[in-house]
Amino acid sequence: LIFTNKDRAGAGVISSRLGLSSPAIEVYPDLDIHKLVVDKLSMGERVDYIICDEAQFYESSQIEQLARVVDGLGIDVFAFGILADFRTKLFPGSARLVELADRVNTLQVEALCWCGARATHNARTVGGAMVVEGEQVVVGDVATGAEVAYEVLCRRHHMRQVTARVSKAAHTSSLPLPFEE
Repeated sequence: LIFTNKDRAGAGVISSRLGLSSPAIEVYPDLDIHKLVVDKLSMGERVDYIICDEAQFYESSQIEQLARVVDGLGIDVFAFGILADFRTKLFPGSARLVELADRVNTLQVEALCWCGARATHNARTVGGAMVVEGEQVVVGDVATGAEVAYEVLCRRHHMRQVTARVSKAAHTSSLPLPFEE
């Protein structure tokens, strides 16, 4: 079974920036994941494992339901998501996942900040400018032209609010002016 929540491609779809997608079960706040899995098993369906994407958006109670699936039904759960929001605050779903997980792994494919350092923070930009206040969850994209977009940054540049766009502007403004002879 594949679950997702608030994927940029829309409800009931898990997608990647590479263009790959697959049908998924949308995790709405009132979905009882444990009950859904038990119902599927009761109807004779086979559930070998569960993949949960965008797990940071799940309710804390749904993370507890996933732990019950592992412990009570013996089904492995692989949950993927980010830990903290653009304000560097843990998402409630991520916090509960860390509290209950058997293991927490950082993916080997590491994102890089525009400066080349390991990216550890997510910056939200609105109209190209980094914002540090607002709703915790706003689904955006990483496309440059998107009104609400996200950019990964190292901690230093996140704290200084220096996005790639700001860095480029600062860099080009320090170049000597072209004078004609």
